[in-house]
Amino acid sequence: MKAFAPAVWTMAGLLGGAAGAAEPVTIVAFGDSTTAPRVVGGKPLTVYADLLRKRLPGKGVDAVVVNAGVGGNTTLHARARFARDVLAHRPDIVILQFGINDSAVDVWRKPPETRPRVAIARYEKNLRYFIRRLRETGGRAILMTPNPLRWTTKLKAMYGKPPYRPDDPDGFNVLLRRYAEKARQIARQEKVPFIDIYAGFEAYGKTEGHSVDEILLDGMHPNAKGHRMIADLLIAQIAHVTSQDRRGGRISDPSSTRRRTATSRPRPVATSGPSRVTTARSVQPPSKRR
Repeated sequence: MKAFAPAVWTMAGLLGGAAGAAEPVTIVAFGDSTTAPRVVGGKPLTVYADLLRKRLPGKGVDAVVVNAGVGGNTTLHARARFARDVLAHRPDIVILQFGINDSAVDVWRKPPETRPRVAIARYEKNLRYFIRRLRETGGRAILMTPNPLRWTTKLKAMYGKPPYRPDDPDGFNVLLRRYAEKARQIARQEKVPFIDIYAGFEAYGKTEGHSVDEILLDGMHPNAKGHRMIADLLIAQIAHVTSQDRRGGRISDPSSTRRRTATSRPRPVATSGPSRVTTARSVQPPSKRR
């Protein structure tokens, strides 16, 4: 879709693996409720991880896709479960998307909160931790910004007070846009592949006849169309780097302490959710438990 043109940064040699190797690429989608499996109207919503699982084989990429999204998670919750829900799968690629819960100020509480759930400095530290830990274990990160939010009647009732601006259509993103900018900065400095979902959704909303609301389910979570847009960008990037690897042979990360071979690990099992999710503490999100 021409109207949707976020920044997409690629890095040649994202994946290791000899040309023609039978071992599948293991991809973990690691995030909050904008990543996690979701049921809408009694039916499962097809989220971007589902689309990767279905469509990557058509691009010549044999992949096992693990959806490790958990509703309500900040990067603090994510860090607590990172080893269990991500590293345990020995991933080749981990898609990182956090920020909505980290940046949220729970003004609906009594007394109201005045600070984000996770300070932006801690958010930065946690994202860098994920990226660097993956390098140490032989994996790679694809970092994505969170999607922007839009006011709904319910969200205004809960969050329509400072620091948010309920009279401004973009007033629910007062803090979130800063976290998105921090993710951009981290991607540049860490030199990791990056997809700017925040900017892409906003660009779509500025095209004639369209709005960001069209691609959100409830002012917060991507709907089926939004997930298709995200998946299109991810599929293009993953297909690109795996194609480069096939032409160039095995490309290893010099900072990695673990090198993969086709026999170095058992074939992982695809899953639609993280292991033992109940042990990860969820918190009340901006509209409901996400």
